[in-house]
Amino acid sequence: MDFSTLQEAWWLVLLLCLGGYLLGSVSSAILICKALGYPDPRTEGSSNPGATNVLRIAGKPAAAMTLAGDVLKGVLPVLAAVLLNQSMTVAALAGFCAFLGHLFPAFFQLRGGKGVATAFGLIFALHWPSGLVTGATWLLVFGLFRVSSLASMLAFIAMPVAIHMWLPAAFWPMLLLTAMLLARHHSNIRNLLTGKELGFRNKQ
Repeated sequence: MDFSTLQEAWWLVLLLCLGGYLLGSVSSAILICKALGYPDPRTEGSSNPGATNVLRIAGKPAAAMTLAGDVLKGVLPVLAAVLLNQSMTVAALAGFCAFLGHLFPAFFQLRGGKGVATAFGLIFALHWPSGLVTGATWLLVFGLFRVSSLASMLAFIAMPVAIHMWLPAAFWPMLLLTAMLLARHHSNIRNLLTGKELGFRNKQ
């Protein structure tokens, strides 16, 4: 991680990180459900404001819009940092702050989602080969077990390994992202260990 790049234009780094956090704080799930007349996704289904829960509550079109919004929250801060000629370390930090905003949104009582879609957006924008490794891991695990939470966790365990090999300047922010994503899945981990986590094969 190149700390010298953070010192040279600290004010720009701060603005990019703050902008990323505020953008991440815009909850696509909550706003789309409200606009379409559905209940707050934090009060229905799994209580998670993400695309999967919106699918349960409001159907496929609303879920697709939620997914697109959450992915873009990860993409845009990274692209902004790149367009402003910032280092990959700064781009990773800006993307991580968007992920953090999704988890703890300033506009919604710090009650956010698990951040998987936003994390996918930022990793593809940051380094698409690592994004492909992450996505391929998700598809492989989901194909074998049909459990989305397990696929997400294993995909983002693979992600920092790929980043460390190909883009070490972004390693520490991405490792922290993985740690926080796993922490947000604590209930899924408990359910997996006790055999209570339902996969898509179990759903009618």
